[in-house]
Order: sequence, then C-alpha cells, then structure tokens
Amino acid sequence: MMKANFKNAIISAVLAALVVMPIFGLHLERKGGQNYIEPHWNLVIWGFVIVLVLQLIKPLLGKHMARVQAPRLPEVSTRMRMTLLWLVIVAAIAWPFFSGRNAVDIATLALIYVMLGLGLNIVVGFAGLLDLGFVGFYAVGAYTYALLFHWAGWSFWEALPLSGAAAALFGFLLGFPVLRLRGDYLAIVTLGFGEIIRLLLVNLVDVTGGPDGISGIPKPTLFGFELTRTASQEGAQTLQQLMGIEFNTMHMVIFLYLLALCLALVTLWISNRLIRMPIGRAWEALREDEVACRSLGMNPTKIKLSAFTLGAMFAGFGGAFFAARQGIVSPESFSFIESALILAIVVLGGMGSQIGVVVAAILITVLPELAREFSEYRMLIFGLVMILMMVWRPQGLFPMKRYHEELKQ
Repeated sequence: MMKANFKNAIISAVLAALVVMPIFGLHLERKGGQNYIEPHWNLVIWGFVIVLVLQLIKPLLGKHMARVQAPRLPEVSTRMRMTLLWLVIVAAIAWPFFSGRNAVDIATLALIYVMLGLGLNIVVGFAGLLDLGFVGFYAVGAYTYALLFHWAGWSFWEALPLSGAAAALFGFLLGFPVLRLRGDYLAIVTLGFGEIIRLLLVNLVDVTGGPDGISGIPKPTLFGFELTRTASQEGAQTLQQLMGIEFNTMHMVIFLYLLALCLALVTLWISNRLIRMPIGRAWEALREDEVACRSLGMNPTKIKLSAFTLGAMFAGFGGAFFAARQGIVSPESFSFIESALILAIVVLGGMGSQIGVVVAAILITVLPELAREFSEYRMLIFGLVMILMMVWRPQGLFPMKRYHEELKQ
C-alpha cells in the first residue's frame, strides 16, 4: 500500500512539474533587440516538492478531513435574526461614509457580483440547471441601457426596467431549446449562447459599436438631479448646487455604492420570497428528480422557463447598473471567464444558499484586491482553491439548510 502511494505521488509530482514548467519555469525576456528564454527552476522544483508531499500525506489528511463539518449558522429566533439583519443593513449603509474611495469602489463591484450570484443561484442552486452562459444575460442588460441612451437618450431609471425585461426575454427564449437537455449537454448549449451574444456584440458594429463598445453612458441621477460638477443640460442644476454644498467626486462614489446596495437587497428579498412560494418548491422538486416532479403533475417546461427567466432578469438589472457605473460597455467585459466566476461564487458559497452566495461574492471580489502582489497568479490560485473545495468541501462554505421532519422510532 505504501509502495503504491509513493508511486502515485511521484507520478502526480512529475505531471505537476510538467504543467508548471512552461508557465513559471521558462520566462521570455528581451535583451539588446533579441528574445531569450531564461529558465527559472525554483518554482518548478517547489511545485514538484509540494505536490509530492501532499500526495504522500493525502491518506492521513483524508481521514481527518472526513470529520470536518461545514460551518453552520447558530440557531437564533426569528426576532433575533431580524434584529441582526437590520444591524447589518445599517452598518452597510453607514460604512462608505467612513471609508476611502478605493474600498467603496471594491464594495460596489462586490455588490454587483452579489446580484449576479443570486440570479444564477435560482438557475443552478434551486432549479439544478447548469448554466455556463449567464454572462450573456448580463451583457443584454448592460447593452440595453447603453443602446437606449445612445439611440433614444433614455436615462438610467427609464432603461432599468427594460434592461431587466430584455434579459428576461432572452432567458425565456433560451429556455425553449434546452428543455430536453440535462447536465453536460445543457452546459454546452448555454455556453454557446453566451459566446453567441458576445460575438454578435463584436460584429454588429453599426448598432453596438463593435469591439470599441459604447462610451459616454451617464451615471444615475437622484430625483432627476445629477451628481456631477456641471449639469449636462444648459440651465439645469446639479444636486450639489441645489443643496448649496461643494462638489466632491466622493458623492457619486457613495451614491453608486448605496444604489448597488439597494439593488442587491431587493434581489435578495425577492429571491428569498420566491423560494418560499410554490414556484420555489417546484424548482427544488425539479432539481431533485425531474421524473418524480412530472409524476406529481408539475410541468417541467414551465418550471425551467421560470427559472431561466427570473434568473436572467436579475442579471439584466446588474448589467444596467454595471453600464451606468463604468460609463462604457464593450464585449470584452462579458467573456466566458465572467460566467465561470459567477458560477464559482454559487458553488463556493453553497448551491441554493443565499447567505453563502453573498459571502462568496465578497470573498472572491475583495481578496484579490488585498493581494495585488499575486495578481499574476490570480487564476492559478483561484483554480487551486476551487479544486480543494470540490475535494474537501463540495457542499460549499454555507450549505443550504433543508427543512425536514424525522419520524420517531
């Protein structure tokens, strides 16, 4: 047994070294107008040693990790839970007034991913439909607002409902071709949908601006007043001028954060209500067993369409806010890596767990910003963390709590 374990460890370490070698072991450098490949074997050797040691102690780790239990929220009363929720909301509202601009910007981005994660959680976590093209709905929402402003001069608040409706329509249309598909086949079709949307945005140059995208998208207003130095329309007043206060760019940063917080809370509240309604129970029934779901008289077609439609709607809202925050949209912002990142948020937090999605979105957004010196290895570290989660904690950080009744013996 020990000999077989050592043999497997050697093979794994060699394969790891072969994978690491072209990425970290060979550096392309330019000197005197010539390109040279300089070997750096330190990282390759360290990778070989680390994988070898981990494989050798894997049997011991497996016994201990099998006993590790997922963290669970303490049992508290409904009144205490609501009190804690309101305290967290009040702290989140007050936090940007005591933080720097960079921290508020990162928090705003995290809230966008919270919206996207909660939307995908409906499709993947509740209905059990693997969607790898969720970024397509995100792009539809962003470009809907951008196009409505570019061609019709619509404001953010006018375009926001239509952005969600357009994304929901695309989700509804996507649902029809995939009604008979499951598992890997469903994932391939949804992946193709996301890529089709991106390629259309690139090639429809006359409409979408092609690879350059659409720029000059205005920020949201507050009661019709802009939070800028000067109003875009002649004779109009900005909010600072109306209130008689000095202009500060931090005002817009805080406003965008609070708006993202409101959208995230609304998304959380709606999705929380949906899973408690009959449609939510139908999603869970479809996820557990489609055949049993059909035998109970439910219509899997309608259930799948409702999951795709509602999940896409939240992505559309997030896309419209993203376009308003950035001021520019381009196809490069909606690549497959975004879909993978959103799916990783759902898996890492725990499929079907709303608090898990929120925590995972914050971790995945904030931690890379805190470790910028490892930015070159961000995706490598990210992939390693996901592999470890799948091996040792497949249920996620905060697995969904399922209510059940036990019969006494």
